[in-house]
Amino acid sequence: MKANIYGFELWRKRNSILIWSASIVLVALLYMGLFPTFADYAAVLQETLKRFPPEYLEAFGMAGVDLSTVVGYYSFVFTFLQILLALQASNYGFDLIAVEEGQMIADFVVSKPVARAQILTSKLLAAFTALTITSAVTWAASFLFIELFREGRPYELRPLALMLGSIPIFQAVFLSLGLAFSLLTRGIRSATPYGLVLGFGGYVLNAFGDLLGDVKLELITPFRHFDPTYIAQHQAYDAPLVLLSVAMMVIALAFSYWRYLRRDIPAAV
Repeated sequence: MKANIYGFELWRKRNSILIWSASIVLVALLYMGLFPTFADYAAVLQETLKRFPPEYLEAFGMAGVDLSTVVGYYSFVFTFLQILLALQASNYGFDLIAVEEGQMIADFVVSKPVARAQILTSKLLAAFTALTITSAVTWAASFLFIELFREGRPYELRPLALMLGSIPIFQAVFLSLGLAFSLLTRGIRSATPYGLVLGFGGYVLNAFGDLLGDVKLELITPFRHFDPTYIAQHQAYDAPLVLLSVAMMVIALAFSYWRYLRRDIPAAV
């Protein structure tokens, strides 16, 4: 029965996996295709950027980054890929349990001879598998387009690998937060608007934290925990913030299991 739930959930996500993967490929192609132009006019670009307020550059991931280099430019592109990855993971989190309840079909699942904890675990494994597929596509598209458009310019592999290596935890945080928030409410019939608020809201919060000069906001958004600009400049993660992301994920998952095991499941009348 657990395998059936996992298989069904993964099959149900097949179209969304294709859509999100295709979106990531297109965004990576679009922005990396512009890299030769950015690199050729690097001096002019840097002079132009100096005229913008530092807070504005921080908000859009362009502060202290040399956009004429492969790693510097990719750290700018990676921010847009993070937004797509966050939106996908957030949607999956809200869709995992709450949408079934909103459509009054959750009682059918829990009436089967399988424990609630096993149901939630199977659903989470299916969601993690779908996100892993998207993550693999991101890796492949990134290196493919870097090789196609770098025009022989050298680059260091470590910062690129660190940025891409951050994706699984980054996705898991948004997935677990979406699940936890969904279990705090009822009547969710579509995960999309809630996923947009959580996923894109995390990016906006990070950007406005810079614009407002309030560094405390970095404590609640994974976009700051896995800041590609920091990774490109230091060739390392900001360890305390990464640990904070892990803690957020663990707490959200623990709360989700606790809440789901004690939750009253609405039945269709």
